[in-house]
Amino acid sequence: MPLTISVFSDVICPWCYVGKRRLERALDQLGQRESTTIEWLPFELNPDMPAGGIERAHYRARKFGAERSAQLDAQMTELGRQEGIGFAFERMTRTPSTRRAHMLIAAATRHGRADPAVDALFRAYFEEGRDVGDPDVLRQIGVAAGLEREIVDDALGNEQLRQLVEAVEQQAAEMRIAGVPFFIVDRKWAVSGAQTTEQWLAALSAA
Repeated sequence: MPLTISVFSDVICPWCYVGKRRLERALDQLGQRESTTIEWLPFELNPDMPAGGIERAHYRARKFGAERSAQLDAQMTELGRQEGIGFAFERMTRTPSTRRAHMLIAAATRHGRADPAVDALFRAYFEEGRDVGDPDVLRQIGVAAGLEREIVDDALGNEQLRQLVEAVEQQAAEMRIAGVPFFIVDRKWAVSGAQTTEQWLAALSAA
């Protein structure tokens, strides 16, 4: 039976990347990957981040402390290795604003390229250490994900898309979604956090 899964996520959330891989693996094992529609919805971990972002080491040290930040990166690197993700935190120099990245995803959704765009953004940030708040980087990612250059250029400056992103994020706040990834299956039931593939298999089979 076809499914629709709505996912609130941010492209700089490592657990969102892990959660995506785990869900996809479960859908593959159930033979439901092609019949499932995944809707990617915006959730900015740092909605007040300056457009140019800030230096990552400073941001992480302020948020966690330098030592704890290094421990968290090491733990996530090992977890990513188990999931087939090559986290490269040592390459990251900035923590970006993700507002434009979500505008790009919204445009990609309209043109049937949401999943490739989300994958490309995760890979660019986490595995290649690229600044996904930089418009030039986003243009390259959008084109590589299969969007026309004109569509990408428009998306990054489109006021309607900006308002759409802000409106959906407001809906998330009204739903009291406080963390991501957050999944809503068939508009009926919710799953919070990066569940394991086994947990997804059990939940989807029961549904």
